[in-house]
Amino acid sequence: MNAAHMTTMEFVDALAAGQPTPGGGGAAALTGSQAAALVSMVIHFTIGKKKYAEVEAEMQGYLVRSEALRRELLAAVDADAAAFDAVAATYALPKESEAEKAARTAAMQEALKHAAAVPFEVAEKCLEIMKLATPVGAKGNTNVVSDAATALYLAFAALKSAIVNVNVNLKFIKDDAFVAAWTARVADFLAEADAAYAAAKAAIEETLGVTL
Repeated sequence: MNAAHMTTMEFVDALAAGQPTPGGGGAAALTGSQAAALVSMVIHFTIGKKKYAEVEAEMQGYLVRSEALRRELLAAVDADAAAFDAVAATYALPKESEAEKAARTAAMQEALKHAAAVPFEVAEKCLEIMKLATPVGAKGNTNVVSDAATALYLAFAALKSAIVNVNVNLKFIKDDAFVAAWTARVADFLAEADAAYAAAKAAIEETLGVTL
């Protein structure tokens, strides 16, 4: 699967099919990519406008990052599927001898660690989008700042969805130190995400003059 070359209908059909990938992780990455695209949209409606000349350079900088995030998250759809497939492949490894069992377990544990890291990277990128939504929502073209609100909601949903997959993989990892470290990391990250969400929401509400 190459998500970047699939039509919307093809992707949604694949998502609905009785197959493991694309699944929730891929949907989260794609949703994050859409959120980044909406941030870019607001910026494109802001740059080049006399009314927003004072924030032109600032917005150009934000655009570079939102576009990079859009591409990276789209690529992450396939990265998520590859990580899942790598875990699934370990179940097919031989397990007749004790040595084979040990090798199979080791391979599975490494694949699970990678499968936890991939959605966490998706979540981190979604957090970046949420943080971009604050200045873009505060200073962007007021005619389209409602799209920044949609970007915020999509990014937050994608972030939460990605973290589900992090936690699911952590559940099956036997390295207690690794799990403890990542559990703490996730907790700190979610607290940061909640703060970023609140800040962006407040900024967008101020610009729109409505309660979201």
